[in-house]
This record gives sequence, C-alpha cells and structure tokens, in this order.
Amino acid sequence: MAGNLFQEIVFWLLAATTVGAALLVVHVQSLFRAALLLIVSFLGVAGIFAMVNAEFLAVAQVLIYVGGIAVLVIFAVMLTRDVDRGNLGTPVQPVALLLAVVLLGTLTYAVVQAEWNLLPDDLPGPLAAVFVDTPAQLGRLLVRDFVLAFEVAGAFLFAAVIGALALVRER
Repeated sequence: MAGNLFQEIVFWLLAATTVGAALLVVHVQSLFRAALLLIVSFLGVAGIFAMVNAEFLAVAQVLIYVGGIAVLVIFAVMLTRDVDRGNLGTPVQPVALLLAVVLLGTLTYAVVQAEWNLLPDDLPGPLAAVFVDTPAQLGRLLVRDFVLAFEVAGAFLFAAVIGALALVRER
C-alpha cells in the first residue's frame, strides 16, 4: 500500500508541475523564461510516461521535445533581437480565457463520464509481446521494411537543418 501511495504522490507532483509550467509558459513575460518553462513541462510529461511504464515514449519525449524542439526555441529566442519586450497583451485575451475554461470543463466532463475499458494484466502471448517488444520491433521495421521512408525522412531533416542555418547566417 505504501508503494502505491508513493507512486500516486509522485504522479500528482509531476502532473501539477507539468500543468503549472505549461500555464506559466503562456503567462510569463520573458520569452526565454517561457522556453525554459516549456522544457520543465516536457520533462514532466516524460516523467508521467515513465511512471506508466512507457519508457520508450519517455525517452522519445526527452530526446525529441526537450533535446530538439525546446532547445531550438531557446536558440530562436536568443537570436531574436527584441527579447526584452516579451509577449504583448491583446484585447481578445478574456474571450480566449473563457473559451479555454469551457473547453477544459467539456474535456473534464468527457473524461469523467467515459467508460474506460482497461486491458487485463494477464494478456495472451501475442498481445503481451506487442507491449514488451515494441521499441525493438519498431527499430527492425525502420531499418528493414521501411528503410527508404526512414532515409527520406532523414534527408528532409538534414535539408531543414541546412535551410535553417542558411536563414540565420549573417551576411
């Protein structure tokens, strides 16, 4: 029982940290601090993935979002010349806040009222293998069956990096 209580406490701490950081991202005035809070939010999501035994998603979250996108946002903010002004308020903020609260209420109601059919702990052999060997199977599929698509995606990413470097290069 103590283990479950500890897991629940850690889950709620991660959830509160993630949601709090996400809310602060849109409310803080400094773009650089908003980018750092975005990293905290992404790390909280990765922690929640790790808690529900989705280690592959947790590692992918850290590598892709924290390691790639958030660092890219920080570089973009650092390359922006007028960072000190921050986010300017707009007259539609109260309407956007009202719509966000209505959406949150609707989603909360839908989640609470939904019937969640959870998988049993003792799955038959083939179904259990899907949840255990998924990263290894995904790797085999990418380098064996879908190698052309994998290489094309890599070439597109490489071209995007070269294009981004060409755009930010000072003349």
